[in-house]
Amino acid sequence: MDARDPDLKKELDAALQTRKELGAEYESELVDSFMEKVEQRFNDTADRHVRRQLAEQQMATARGSRPYATGASADQAHGLGLGERFAFVGVSLVLAIPLSAIGVVNEGLPGLLFTWAGIFGVNAVHAVGAFSWLRRGRRPEESGD
Repeated sequence: MDARDPDLKKELDAALQTRKELGAEYESELVDSFMEKVEQRFNDTADRHVRRQLAEQQMATARGSRPYATGASADQAHGLGLGERFAFVGVSLVLAIPLSAIGVVNEGLPGLLFTWAGIFGVNAVHAVGAFSWLRRGRRPEESGD
C-alpha cells in the first residue's frame, strides 16, 4: 500500500482486522466494502483530474488560444489530454467490474473473456483515436484524416 494514502491504508488494516475477528464467512462482504471505498477514491481522483483538464481548456478558450490544436503528439493533435485519457480508462475499468460479474454469472469463463475483449477493444479504439471525427463533429469523409 502506498504511504501517500494513509486513509486507504487504515481502511485496509481495519478490513483485515475485522476479517480476523469475524472469520472467513464474512470475507466477501469485507472485500466488497473495501473495493467500494477504493472505487470511490479512484472516482474522486478521476473527477478532480477531469475538472482540472476542463478548467485548463476553458482558460485557454477564454484567452483565445486553442489547446491541443497544434500539439506535438498525435494524442494532443486530436484533443486528447491526459485528463481525458485518464478519465476514459478509469471509467472503463470501473464499469469492467459489474460487466465482468454479469458476464461470468450468465456465461461463465466465455462470458468473462468476451466482456474483457470488448473492454480491450473500446480502449484500443479510443487509444488510436479512430473516432477523432466524432469529437470534432464532422463525418469521416470531411475530416481529411
